[in-house]
Amino acid sequence: MYSLLCKALLFNTKSVKNTRGISLTLINKKQTIDHSKVPIINENELEEMFVKGSGPGGSAVNKNANCVVLKHKPTGLVIKCHESRCVEDNRKMAREKLAIKLDVIENGNKSVEAQKKAIIEKKNAQKEWKRKKLETLKKDWIERESSFKP
Repeated sequence: MYSLLCKALLFNTKSVKNTRGISLTLINKKQTIDHSKVPIINENELEEMFVKGSGPGGSAVNKNANCVVLKHKPTGLVIKCHESRCVEDNRKMAREKLAIKLDVIENGNKSVEAQKKAIIEKKNAQKEWKRKKLETLKKDWIERESSFKP
């Protein structure tokens, strides 16, 4: 059985020796995110405005028009970005946010954000399962050890 497993898994494997000297083969199961369906933003479909910002930073932020308001004409989606004092950085971040929003609208459960969320939920579920398993093992061990005491 083990030799068949080793022959079938010639790539993406790592060999590990356990305490008894038996070699085990582990598969690297790294999940990948599909970026192929992310919509491409056409600059002709965008309406870009620069408005005065607000928030912390005092008069330097309130006087300058470095807040970017980006409107996607076909969907009517509006993104406002004022995370940086630099207009170019805000323009780049606004386009990234718009691409994420359009991806969520168009692809739904197959969007990049949904895929990331699913991977995180799966990891959290595995951690929770391991935690519960360890907890039951500890309880069983405590019960066994306490039964031997006089």
